[in-house]
Amino acid sequence: MRVLVVGAGVTGLTCAVVAAERGHQVDVLARDLPQETTSAIAAACWHPSLVHPADRMLEWSRRTYEVMAALPGSSGVRRRRSTELVADPASRPWWADAVPSLHTLAEVPEGFGAGWAFDGLVAHMPTYLDYLVRRLAENGGTLTRMALPALPRGADVVVNASGLGSRLLAADPTTVPIRGQVVRLAPVPGVDDVLLADGPSGLTYVVPRGEDVVVGGTSELDVWDLAPRDADTAAILARAGAVVPQLQGAPVLGVRVGLRPARPSVRVEREERDGASPVVHCYGHGGAGVTLSWGCAREVVDLAESAG
Repeated sequence: MRVLVVGAGVTGLTCAVVAAERGHQVDVLARDLPQETTSAIAAACWHPSLVHPADRMLEWSRRTYEVMAALPGSSGVRRRRSTELVADPASRPWWADAVPSLHTLAEVPEGFGAGWAFDGLVAHMPTYLDYLVRRLAENGGTLTRMALPALPRGADVVVNASGLGSRLLAADPTTVPIRGQVVRLAPVPGVDDVLLADGPSGLTYVVPRGEDVVVGGTSELDVWDLAPRDADTAAILARAGAVVPQLQGAPVLGVRVGLRPARPSVRVEREERDGASPVVHCYGHGGAGVTLSWGCAREVVDLAESAG
């Protein structure tokens, strides 16, 4: 079966790898190459954020955790102890069953109502995207830069993993950006664990990746501005320094902005088209593209292989 995958972010590449490793002929077409996508900017710690509905997210994120935890070190994926703090009292997060171990914190910092620690995963995205491209190529797949005015027709099935491009390619105006700005800091001795602190001032995250520490962030719905803002940088650094004091004064290596592809719910479904290739849609992952990638990809390829 020939499969055309539209989109070369983490979702498209993972779908392509799964399809190629099942023996299909796979070609990826994308306006932006992997290192130019929003995926390349992501802090990429495993965490189901900014996505719905929870029931499907749980299975997709569990499957992704299982696959990524078994990847070799050359993939850029590392295990990191992770802690999440939330403003309101709670006993467990809804996604707790997706990770092998999680325990509730007996005490949390002032200003937070609950917290938990778990064995997390972090992907250094520039390395991880290159790993996926290599894995695709090793299984006969190709990657081509191509700006498409519409979803292609010449294949047994088309996978639409175009993210925000689905506003046009899938005629879906419910797909909107969530603007996210992050700051890369130089490595800080003693800062080795992931921290997600969702407090009254918004979500602050600290993600050490070895060669840097990514701190964030912003979450602005339906904002298309890709220019970094000095005010956002200052606010991010202030919040991060408040929850992890060792970060105060750390050298700034860079500031990046990405547009997460959000939707009321993640769309993973098959669409039959008159006179054209069937399409399996896979987009709307918000801030959880990495976290859901392998789970969604398996379902996408199952749908691609099913009869219409």
